[in-house]
Amino acid sequence: MFDGMTQLDLTGPLEVFSRFPENKIYLISKTVSPVKCDRALVIIPDTSFENCPAKLDILFVPGGPGISGVLQDNEYLDFIRSKKDSGYVTSVCTGSIVLAACGLLDGFRATTHWLSMDLLKRFNLDARDERVVVDRNRITGGGVTSGIDFSLILTSILFGEHRAKEVQLLIEYNPQPPFPSGHPNFAEHSIVDKVRKEREEIQKKRLEEIDNFILNHNIGR
Repeated sequence: MFDGMTQLDLTGPLEVFSRFPENKIYLISKTVSPVKCDRALVIIPDTSFENCPAKLDILFVPGGPGISGVLQDNEYLDFIRSKKDSGYVTSVCTGSIVLAACGLLDGFRATTHWLSMDLLKRFNLDARDERVVVDRNRITGGGVTSGIDFSLILTSILFGEHRAKEVQLLIEYNPQPPFPSGHPNFAEHSIVDKVRKEREEIQKKRLEEIDNFILNHNIGR
């Protein structure tokens, strides 16, 4: 976890993973100081980098505007790299940008939020515009709300489809969006254009940050 993360990136999968008693969940951050999310909530980690188990079955990285700080923090990057041998290396939304920056998506297919697809492509990997991408032990979710889909797919792999379906029923995950505008492939062109325009400066800044990161770390394109 990190300041500026998007809480739903984390709490969607957390809701699903916590429904399986076999799982021991660690809320990991550099320290156990409270983490300020990008939308008002504060979440308290229970595990520091120093106290984290050496081997994790699942490494999960959320996204959010705070990834800009993560990309400039070698402690975060080194910690994530140190978990490259986790059973599954996973993310939701722009968390995949962090995984890519750490070299953990080299040679894998992956996805991210639709607005950040060009950022992910900067790392010269196979970026897919899909809700959830499973490529061997790399599993990445697209936008913020894909976290529940992602975690149900992963738990079906780990514990079987039947149990994953039971959890889906228990949390009544039965999405019926009021508008067909949850992805640019379906939203009205005027809405897509407006959202892109409103985010233009932010995305331009993020693109510059990624290009500088790639240049400073001698990452080949």
